[in-house]
Amino acid sequence: MMFDQFSDDIWVTAVQVATVWTSPASPRTIDRHGVTNPTDIDKWIAGLTYETTVALTDEDRVQTQLLYGEPVIITETTDEWAHVVIPSQSSIKDERGYPGWVPLAQLERVNKSDWERTMSAAVSDKYLWLENEAGEKIMKLSYMTILPVIHETDDRICVATPHGTRFLPRRGVQLFHSQQGLPKQPGEQLIADGKRHLGLGYFWGGMSAFGYDCSGFAYAMHKANGYIIPRDASDQARDGEVVPIESLQPGDLLFFAYEEGKGRLHHVGFYCGDGKMLHSPQAGKGIEIISIKGTKYEKELCAARRYWEQTEESQ
Repeated sequence: MMFDQFSDDIWVTAVQVATVWTSPASPRTIDRHGVTNPTDIDKWIAGLTYETTVALTDEDRVQTQLLYGEPVIITETTDEWAHVVIPSQSSIKDERGYPGWVPLAQLERVNKSDWERTMSAAVSDKYLWLENEAGEKIMKLSYMTILPVIHETDDRICVATPHGTRFLPRRGVQLFHSQQGLPKQPGEQLIADGKRHLGLGYFWGGMSAFGYDCSGFAYAMHKANGYIIPRDASDQARDGEVVPIESLQPGDLLFFAYEEGKGRLHHVGFYCGDGKMLHSPQAGKGIEIISIKGTKYEKELCAARRYWEQTEESQ
């Protein structure tokens, strides 16, 4: 990815996962492991109860999340917080990218030239440890964290990070040309990648392998397969190719609305064939595959969209 819209310096995420909050007042005491630098997302999530997890949604506390090294545009700062927009996460809320508030300590200014590398490395394992030169583990990274490649060795990839030169094990990354993006794959591959996360707990606003919400899961699996789609389900339903329900193929997105499909859109999942859906359902549940028939989703299904590109093999 290139950043012509930035000045010589850019701001990037400097923690494993930065949560983007609705306001600086949104985090609670129980969220402390998610607002520090470094973060400990495992400990944060483990410390949440069902009720405190649901409150992130019901009390409109969280908007989205950022992965390590993901660029932002800072539009305003106040005390120890920065209001940002995220160019990689498109949204109707702001034409420049998804908006929200991030602790300023979780961002780092880097030179744009360090990020404008020919090659990039995407974490292809569910989790992968970032290492220092000595091979010591220093940060647990999420699936689809993307960092610029400096050079390669036989067993490691040297990458640029907000904290300087670091290393990733070669076995856990996918290399790609930065300007071209990750290779585009057919819909079946989106499903295959999604199945790797079966059982992962739902997390409102989640955009990482520590926990996805429904649209974050859809976004991440598309990202892994070469497609950058809007962040939120409502925006995802506005774009993409309209697909008749009778013409669904694995990898297509299914959208659901209250009032038996006539009300407000509230959920998105993947069609995975044979009348089944792969999705991240709700707080207290994990990513699962279900049969749609006989469930509330059968009545609430309101639209389907396709972002993946058909190949001769998939037609």
